[in-house]
Amino acid sequence: MARMRLDKLLSALAVCSRSGVAALLRAGRVRVDGAAAKDAGMAVDPDVQIVTLDDQTLEWKAQRTVMLNKPCGVLTAARDPKQPTVLDLLPPLYRAMNCMPAGRLDKDTEGLLILTTDGQLAHRLISPKREVGKLYEAEVDGPLCADDVAAFAGGLSIRDADGAFQAKPAELTILSCGEAESTARVRVTEGKYHQVRRMFAARGRMVTALRRLAIGSLYLDESLQPGQWRELSPQEIRLLEQAPAEPEARRESPAEK
Repeated sequence: MARMRLDKLLSALAVCSRSGVAALLRAGRVRVDGAAAKDAGMAVDPDVQIVTLDDQTLEWKAQRTVMLNKPCGVLTAARDPKQPTVLDLLPPLYRAMNCMPAGRLDKDTEGLLILTTDGQLAHRLISPKREVGKLYEAEVDGPLCADDVAAFAGGLSIRDADGAFQAKPAELTILSCGEAESTARVRVTEGKYHQVRRMFAARGRMVTALRRLAIGSLYLDESLQPGQWRELSPQEIRLLEQAPAEPEARRESPAEK
């Protein structure tokens, strides 16, 4: 990458504000390639040179992409004056680098959310033309049956208080079925407002819990507890735009037994 001012680099890494860099330099806490830095305006190439703070190497990446296990009750937004947002769950570095959600999850939906500084990647993930698949697991308040599977596969016509749209065909897999509660997985290739909840509502079922498990071929790391995150490897980033390697085996509906 192009060389940049040392104070700008430290600010982008959320070490301190640009105005606070001088104090760090006076204290001898910042070194570039082993030599104490004296000038906040010195040009450095973070891809080539080693910059340390208190003898700890500061890692610079031009692009960062994060997998977050979003918890319920948190807004998918950069900031909100009254409510916690997904950016509040990440270190200040990511906000400083303009890391933003690639798509959204409703406040009451949990699971896989991607945040990235790569605007082109974000566009590809949310573009309707790309039809990137997303897999959800839902709990609903009543039984599901083979007719529901067929209705999802045929594309539901949604008309409710939030508007109207023709949903694209979706894959509904019934995991468990009971008179009071059922669990299912839904794979969709679009992201209309409250789409999964509205699709179930069109079939007379209310979603009581919803969790996103995968985007493309990338599944949520099950070791991440709600609110935890980690950066993705280049190989994992490529999985985001790939169709699932193997379609999920459709489980037999209790109604078909």
